[in-house]
Amino acid sequence: QVQLVESGGGLVQAGGSLRLSCAASGSIFSINAMTWYRQAPGKQRELVAAITTGGSTNYADSVKDRFTISRDNAKNTVYLQMSSLKPEDTAVYYCNADLASYERPYYFNRYWGQGTQVTVSS
Repeated sequence: QVQLVESGGGLVQAGGSLRLSCAASGSIFSINAMTWYRQAPGKQRELVAAITTGGSTNYADSVKDRFTISRDNAKNTVYLQMSSLKPEDTAVYYCNADLASYERPYYFNRYWGQGTQVTVSS
């Protein structure tokens, strides 16, 4: 059984910072890309940032130069450092991992965390 658990969300004033974490646990054989998504009320879920096993990153234009994604492969954990937060960053943030379990070591599937709320007040 594989689980992704996010943490670090909360309420912050505009211009502030937060650091989200997402730890994958369970019968993990290998993890490829790890990605952060977000979904604001009434809007579709959107990609925020992604990182490969080798550390290559990709960001949504709306968060470039403000957010930084990183990962610790030894801990199966991905982070999202968010700075200069804006009210429009308010959303539920979800972690996603493309991973294979020991039960099916060469079959990669996408797993989701439960989400963590980030609220930015103006």
